[in-house]
Amino acid sequence: MRNSFVIRGKLVDVWKKQIYPAEISVKDGKIASISPLPITDSPSPKQFILPGFIDSHVHVESSMLTPSEFARLAVVHGTVATISDPHEIANVCGLQGVEFMIENGKKVNFKFNFGAPSCVPATIFETAGAALNSDDVKKLLEKDEIKYLSEMMNFPGVLNGDEEVMKKIKYAYQFNKPVDGHAPGLRGELAKKYIEAGISTDHECFTAPEALDKLKYGMKILIREGSAAKNFEALIDLLNDYPNEIMFCSDDKHPDSLAVGHINQLCERAVAKGIDIFKIIKAACMNPALHYKLDVGLLREGDAADFIIAEDLTHFNIKQTYINGELVAENGSSFIQSVDVTPINQFNCDEINLEQLKIKVNEYPNENGLIPVMEALDGQLITNKIFCRLAIVDNELVSNVENDILKMVVVNRYHNAPIVKCFIKNFGLKEGAIASSVAHDSHNIVAVGVDDESLMKAINLVIKEKGGVSAVSEKHEKILGLPVAGLMSADDGYTIAAAYTEIDNMTKQELKSTLAAPFMTLSFMALLVIPHLKLSDMGLFDGDSFSFVN
Repeated sequence: MRNSFVIRGKLVDVWKKQIYPAEISVKDGKIASISPLPITDSPSPKQFILPGFIDSHVHVESSMLTPSEFARLAVVHGTVATISDPHEIANVCGLQGVEFMIENGKKVNFKFNFGAPSCVPATIFETAGAALNSDDVKKLLEKDEIKYLSEMMNFPGVLNGDEEVMKKIKYAYQFNKPVDGHAPGLRGELAKKYIEAGISTDHECFTAPEALDKLKYGMKILIREGSAAKNFEALIDLLNDYPNEIMFCSDDKHPDSLAVGHINQLCERAVAKGIDIFKIIKAACMNPALHYKLDVGLLREGDAADFIIAEDLTHFNIKQTYINGELVAENGSSFIQSVDVTPINQFNCDEINLEQLKIKVNEYPNENGLIPVMEALDGQLITNKIFCRLAIVDNELVSNVENDILKMVVVNRYHNAPIVKCFIKNFGLKEGAIASSVAHDSHNIVAVGVDDESLMKAINLVIKEKGGVSAVSEKHEKILGLPVAGLMSADDGYTIAAAYTEIDNMTKQELKSTLAAPFMTLSFMALLVIPHLKLSDMGLFDGDSFSFVN
């Protein structure tokens, strides 16, 4: 670490809403002084100094990287901190999983700010690996490392005053920690009631009217742009009128995407929309730091020396990233070192056979011969519920590749159980199958394929590795193993990003998937708290009535 140094550039002063030449003196990881320079003494080469970026809501596990490896990739793009919900690993490994994330994150110079998962399991309509009750949540909230109560997905529980739900919210306020929300589509009086229960943010808005509805009741809105859910275009104009209530987040970002860019990409796109630079920096840096009371510097004297050097304020190409006065990335290279990881996991199912994948016509719910089918939407987590006539062969319902209606299954990874099956539209596969043990929120195995043989192969590849993502074509089989909780790799982040790119390309080029992020989309097809139709290991689930179909 450089204990003392001076750096010059054009300071982006969000507090004064000014950009001016300045000299920053850093000592012992803090900003000792900020001295404006005469215009005639303009720094050369020209560069801009601004606060480091903060991802205001992310599940690190979705990057398929451990926190330490996530940090290695993120700092290259100017990210110095995250608001991280360890909900995914908590659903698999409980409190041990949360502790794993905290301890691994401490091994690198990066500011992870973890939350206490509020909904483990997410619902009672699926099998998870663990459960966290209000007492468990209280123990987590007592920790200094836990900064907030993670997204309260159980909005019916909030609206109905469920005792356990309300205890968790009460404990968060007892420790003066904010509560994150998750209420897709909630509007009007119901949204008002949800917010008045103490919920402060939402990252699930997919239309501007919905976001405006929540803003007027005092909620802060996170503009999400991840690998699957993309709400930037729908919501970014809100930043013009609500600069203090908007933040940027990725929510779920795959490793190949993280290797290319992070919050810096949202800043670039916002500038291209003509939005004021200070409003953009507020959303990307200041608002999350203030809302979550983070120990992250915001370019004031006495602050931690957390800042970045950008070539310009148009493309946000990051030249240098500093955290606590240490240079952690420069010109596309990360100086954070990989750390050794001892995987934790919970994976207890046997390989499957073809017989388990069959769907007899009389076993499946139908309305006058029409079968309920899930319709995936590219770039969204919500799905439509449609009704279709399916192909029947030997009294079995089978995939209809021509009409892009494919068989989807969920396999319980925690113990041997009957396999649950349904049909899904819009994956576009022309051959083979894909499978994943990353399946929000309980992370059972989810798979989609054109035929049972391919499905079986793809699923068994994941089971053999005790977690991973796989793809099977007529000629090839690929598996990216994820031995840490079946969610993350213990290997180098850039290596995993390259491996993921290979399997993603195979899915699009050989299997012909038409989705922008087929594995990320697949991972949300078992997420019951997002409407309208989803599949859990217990059955086909209607997110509107919050009950199983038949």
